[in-house]
Amino acid sequence: MTALTAVVWFASLTLILSLAYALPRVPLVLLGKRKADAWTRGNAVADSGFLIRAQHAHLNCLEGLPPFAAIVLVAVAMGQTAVADSVAAFILYARVGQVAVHLVGTSFPLVLARATFFIVQVLLMLYIACGLLGLGV
Repeated sequence: MTALTAVVWFASLTLILSLAYALPRVPLVLLGKRKADAWTRGNAVADSGFLIRAQHAHLNCLEGLPPFAAIVLVAVAMGQTAVADSVAAFILYARVGQVAVHLVGTSFPLVLARATFFIVQVLLMLYIACGLLGLGV
């Protein structure tokens, strides 16, 4: 998998997560059980734990996608995709792991696993950045 392909998969995962918490709300609005603006920020709507976790996983993806995409796009612009290609798939796999664990629950072991997946992603992105900056790791 190339780094650019990993970015596309990461972006796709982010979009799928937005649907995971948005689509279940549509029937409630269409059936008149909830007002369309019931989910605006700051409103206290009793969503299921899964929907809340899906929304938080989506927001986590929105935080991680820009730096990942930026580093990969810089690698492409510099003609140095080899370093990004070498680890991009692992960044994506760690993100998928983080999302899966996030959707399961929020117990201490799960939060620890989620944090571990996150740290792996950050370290791998820094590895790519160091390679692009000629700081060899």
